[in-house]
Amino acid sequence: MILRACVAALAALLLAGCGASGIPGPNAAAGVAAPAIALTPALNSAQIVHLTATTPGAAIYYTLDGTQPSASSPQYRAPFLLTASATITAIAIVGVQASAAASQKVTLSIPSGTLVWADDFANATGANAQPDPSIWTYDTGSGGWGNQELETYCAWNSSAAPCDPAQPNAYVGTDHTLHIVARETAPGVYTSARLKSQGLFSFQYGRVEARMLLPEGQGLWPAFWLLGNDIPGVGWPACGEQDVMEHINLPSPDWIAGSLHGPSANLSQKYYFPSGQSPAGWHVYGMIWSPAKIQYYVDSPANVYATFTPDSLAGQANAVWPFDHGDGAFLLLNLAVGGNWPGSPNSTTPFPASVLVSYVHIYTN
Repeated sequence: MILRACVAALAALLLAGCGASGIPGPNAAAGVAAPAIALTPALNSAQIVHLTATTPGAAIYYTLDGTQPSASSPQYRAPFLLTASATITAIAIVGVQASAAASQKVTLSIPSGTLVWADDFANATGANAQPDPSIWTYDTGSGGWGNQELETYCAWNSSAAPCDPAQPNAYVGTDHTLHIVARETAPGVYTSARLKSQGLFSFQYGRVEARMLLPEGQGLWPAFWLLGNDIPGVGWPACGEQDVMEHINLPSPDWIAGSLHGPSANLSQKYYFPSGQSPAGWHVYGMIWSPAKIQYYVDSPANVYATFTPDSLAGQANAVWPFDHGDGAFLLLNLAVGGNWPGSPNSTTPFPASVLVSYVHIYTN
């Protein structure tokens, strides 16, 4: 923490006199180029912001209110969704040397409830296809993932044993649906997939939802969730984890859970399905993310079953609410097998087991 404070202070000194126009002030570091700012369209006038450093080894820091960034500002780690007017201001830092600031004003007026980003898992190839590589990458490998899970996660087209490209664990079918498939490739050997948008797409605030059909069986653990973009720098749980939907096993009565995790902070609430419904049918699982408030719903944003705020952490000693840092978060979809929470599969567990996702959507609040 002391080192970070020193870097921030030195960077601030170096930035004295740098204006938002990108013209260097008298103390801007020669040889560190200002970042490039580019916008690409999302949906309904929303924009995706791309910041690019042209100086090798440079880290980019930015603000959205026109103020001068420093090493204490959010660090750019992925393209991010912009749905409201902003003045994007960015600097590049190498060591304690900082560039001049680049700046761009964006004017947006998007009504509440507008669809601004979507992956509808379209597939016109006539065969099973790779999930959009401009949105989705993968966590891969085994090792338990901190929960003593049993699966090996496989990327698209991976041939690293026990993965098999002829039997993909994640693909977009001709039914225009994402399939995440857990397989038992040999007795006690399991493969599956964990898709993530880390480094490719992120956002902060808005309403995000996925329409999903879940598998049920002992030891199965599907999830739709988010992690903070700053996880490479601060680790987990300081980055914050937002679990929009988790489900395990075949409970009775049937439920899913929405949860939040941060430093010394754990909040969770279950949603019990009405009679005649279950996660084995199609449902929409969503989160409404606002400053200092996160809500979870099933099927409709009018059907909120959990509301969490920083006040919800009362009674949890040293708990921190890490969801308003300005760093944004990325999306994850996965199907775990086994682990501390669900326990191991047994002879009743169906394999292959599949999570189906017909879309992931983001709307303005």
